[in-house]
Amino acid sequence: MRGRELRGELDAFLAENEQNLVAFRRDLHMHPELAFAEYRTTQRIAERLIAAGLTPSVLPRGTGLVCDVGSGDGPTVALRADIDALPLQDEKDVSYRSTVTGVCHACGHDVHTTVLLGTSLFLAQQAAAGLLPGRVRLIFQPAEELPGGALEVMAHGGISGVDRIFGLHCDPRVDVGQIGLKSGPITSACDKLVVRVSGPGGHTARPHLTADLVFALAKVLTELPAALSRRVDPRSSLSLVWGKVEAGSAANAIPDDGVAEGTVRCLDENAWHAAPDLIKALLESVAGAYGIEATMDYTRGVPPVVNDEVSVEMLAASAERALGASAVVPTQQSLGGEDFAWYLESIPGAFARLGTRSPGGVTYDIHQGTFDVDEGAIGMGVRMMAATALTALWEAGRVVDPLTTLA
Repeated sequence: MRGRELRGELDAFLAENEQNLVAFRRDLHMHPELAFAEYRTTQRIAERLIAAGLTPSVLPRGTGLVCDVGSGDGPTVALRADIDALPLQDEKDVSYRSTVTGVCHACGHDVHTTVLLGTSLFLAQQAAAGLLPGRVRLIFQPAEELPGGALEVMAHGGISGVDRIFGLHCDPRVDVGQIGLKSGPITSACDKLVVRVSGPGGHTARPHLTADLVFALAKVLTELPAALSRRVDPRSSLSLVWGKVEAGSAANAIPDDGVAEGTVRCLDENAWHAAPDLIKALLESVAGAYGIEATMDYTRGVPPVVNDEVSVEMLAASAERALGASAVVPTQQSLGGEDFAWYLESIPGAFARLGTRSPGGVTYDIHQGTFDVDEGAIGMGVRMMAATALTALWEAGRVVDPLTTLA
């Protein structure tokens, strides 16, 4: 297939299907489901794929699915979307407002799912016409927000035999029709840290006769982040930020225990792996200086998403050709976590940011009950992901890129 023919076929496909895709997204938005509870969502996706002649395989927990398009001959490229919602109240006054109290799609996963569904249906047409030079693995992943869904997919062979993987995320700071790209780290590792301190307690009139636990805890809160900034290469962006602190119950009593909870974020994988031991050593040093006992619980979250340069180039070429010469825009690193990172520890790939803001319109922040998108982003996402899958297949197969003639 020549590139201009591909663009024409995408135009025809979206002219026929875009409104149905918008309706599908709104249905998901009205019926959001939390991590590992996405039963209805999974069923709705499976129904559409089966109707297109595909054979989806639901993951063992009953949420999320994997489905192949095309033959097993040649290279295999994976496309991933996350399907879970957030435990937030939908605050929008729209016809498709969430019908589930305290749950809503405030991060755009309904859009990601719909984009991949549309891409799946288009690629199924291409495969039926003998125009798919390999296989595309569709991954509708549960539980990104937990996180843990990516590991579930991988544990059940979801990326077995896959040569390269691509994903996207809504970006409300980018206009519809534009795609934000960046080589290297694009999101951060995100871990949880709980520090517990203890001492003998006592009266605030006699802090010298006991361990002043609150003062010591305050030193932990301030000195750990400060010390990290001097012990780790600043280019790693290793960041410790506290979100919860508890100690004491009376103004004139030094308590005997306290707790602080926070997150550790990092853009460099080596620094991320070294962080727990370094933080433990620093904690023991500070606690020892003030005569208190300190322990920590360090819970691994996700590694940083580190985009492969070749994969980013494929995304950029596909976006420019399918959406226009000005479609690709640079994007900043984020200290948010994203479990797409687990896939990239095993296979090369890249993660893109899909513009969802109406040009000149309001910027809705993610993880807020007011979050919404310009639904024109759905068609743009389908164009980019379909073109990317075909580009990656053709380049992996070392044949002429079918998109080279796209203007």
